[in-house]
Amino acid sequence: MLNYYTIALISHASKVMLKILQARLQQYVNCALPDVQADIRKGRGTRDQIANICWIIEKAREFQKNIDFCLIDYAKAFDCVDHNKLWKILKEIGIPDHLTCFLRNHYTGQEATVRTGHGTTDWFQIGKGVCQGCILSSCLFNFYAEYIMRNAGLEEAHAGIKIAGRNINNLRYADDTTLMAESEEELKSLLMKMKEESKKIGLNLNIQKTKIMPSGPINSWQTDGETVETVSDFIFGGSKITADAIMQP
Repeated sequence: MLNYYTIALISHASKVMLKILQARLQQYVNCALPDVQADIRKGRGTRDQIANICWIIEKAREFQKNIDFCLIDYAKAFDCVDHNKLWKILKEIGIPDHLTCFLRNHYTGQEATVRTGHGTTDWFQIGKGVCQGCILSSCLFNFYAEYIMRNAGLEEAHAGIKIAGRNINNLRYADDTTLMAESEEELKSLLMKMKEESKKIGLNLNIQKTKIMPSGPINSWQTDGETVETVSDFIFGGSKITADAIMQP
C-alpha cells in the first residue's frame, strides 16, 4: 500500500467554497509562514528554492566553506495529518475560529473506500490526512509543518549558514524540506530536533528516502542509531541538484 494514495471526490459546490476559503486564508499564509517556505506564495515557486540552493552551494565554494544538506522525506506526509491536532495548530497560528470551523465541518464525517481488482471495500471513516486533490491541502500541511519548525526552534538555532547577517538552516516547498549546516554535527542536531517534534504530531521521517549531500567525503552518516544514505545529488521540486551546484530538470 506504500505506493497508493487516496484521491478526494469533492462536489463542484464544495470546490467553489474551498476556493473562497483559500483566498481568505492567503493573508494568514503570508503572515504565519516564513519566507523560507515558497509554496502557495504569490510570484514564487520551486524554481526559486532550486536557485537558492544552487546559489548557496556556489557561494560556499567561493568562500571555501563547508555546507552539508539533508533532504527530508516524510512517510505519507499528507496522509498522516491528525485532524484534531490540525485544528489546535490553526488556532495557535492565528487562523480565525470561523474559518477553522468551516474546515472542521468539511472534514467531519469523511469516508473512504478502497478499489481493488475484486471490487470495492465497505466505506470507513477517516480520522486523519488532508485530502489529496483538494486545493487547500498544501496550505493546511504548510501550517502543520510550520508548527514543527517553530517547536524545533530552527529559526533560533545557531546551526546553519550566514547570509547577509541572517542565519539560514532550511528551505521548504510544501513537504519538500532541505536542512543545511556547516558541519555534520550541526546538521545532525537540526535533523534530530525536527524528527522529535514531527513525531509528537504524528509525522515520521522516512529514513530510507531521506538523503544527505555532504560537502566532503563521508563513509557513513548516522543519526539516532539509523544510517542515512549519503549522495552526490538529490531531487528537489522535481529537479536534480548536484554538489557542484548543477541543476538538471
